[in-house]
Amino acid sequence: MECAANSLDPLTSPCGNEAMVANRVAVDHDTGKCPATNATLRLIVLEPEQRVHVHDTLLEMARAKSMDYTAKLAAKGRVTHDHVEKAELATKILKDFSDWLDSREGRPYTAIVDGANVAYFGWGKVNVHQLNLMVEALKKQGEDPLVVFPQKYTRRKFHLRQGMMQVLQDEELEILDKLKENDQMYVVPPMCLDDMYWMLASVSNQTSSTNGSSIDVAKNNEEGRFPGLRPIVISNDKMRDHKDELLDEREFRRWACSHIVNYNFTEFIEDQQDEREISFHAADIFSDEIQGNECPDGAVAWHFP
Repeated sequence: MECAANSLDPLTSPCGNEAMVANRVAVDHDTGKCPATNATLRLIVLEPEQRVHVHDTLLEMARAKSMDYTAKLAAKGRVTHDHVEKAELATKILKDFSDWLDSREGRPYTAIVDGANVAYFGWGKVNVHQLNLMVEALKKQGEDPLVVFPQKYTRRKFHLRQGMMQVLQDEELEILDKLKENDQMYVVPPMCLDDMYWMLASVSNQTSSTNGSSIDVAKNNEEGRFPGLRPIVISNDKMRDHKDELLDEREFRRWACSHIVNYNFTEFIEDQQDEREISFHAADIFSDEIQGNECPDGAVAWHFP
């Protein structure tokens, strides 16, 4: 057979049926198909019980993070009372968000936007126009977006950091109001971490709005949408603060690689209202881990990234 097992060049054509070959291949990132075996690599995702584990762990983390936050305030001399009660309230509010996602009617959300991450990107302050650009770009790609946004940034005036305030203009407040009116924004209450909300939304079944139907997107779909699992999560957050608590390393990688979509805006411009192009680094459509897959002839091909 002609598979050139000792070559360092990637194989680009199928090997013979009886071949035992170990060689490099370049897997098609649009189809996940191996050119040497014609096997299609799989996207290995969280099992249903692991998705439930993420959901329940986030509820537990909400309570613990609230306790940590109030303890830090107390250490700074900002007297706080009823730490346990506030922690329980933070957990309840996150659970209410989960229940709302599961019971709401209408079109299911296919893209969850880490609103603070997008609004801050490249500016060092909250850019509401940039956030709106992201929402419009996702809609053009056939997605139904939900922005998760801290309540603090929906006020006219708020602290950015020590010694620095930001004041939103009327036009910016109108944009936020429109997103809320269109059910495209969920405002996270004070004392609650917005990270928990968009992470939880990624594993929500959205039972009522999906009506039991899959919202995942097929490869090479006619609409030109990013293929893969839904909902996707739009964020550049590395989640260093949470990943060790959420899942073990392999399961966390599976969750992040199949849901997280990174983004970038074109270079800095002077006017924050000007339209800017957005590029996306889509979530994986096959897993970058050792896996065995059936070939068209019934044989099994193993791939090692």
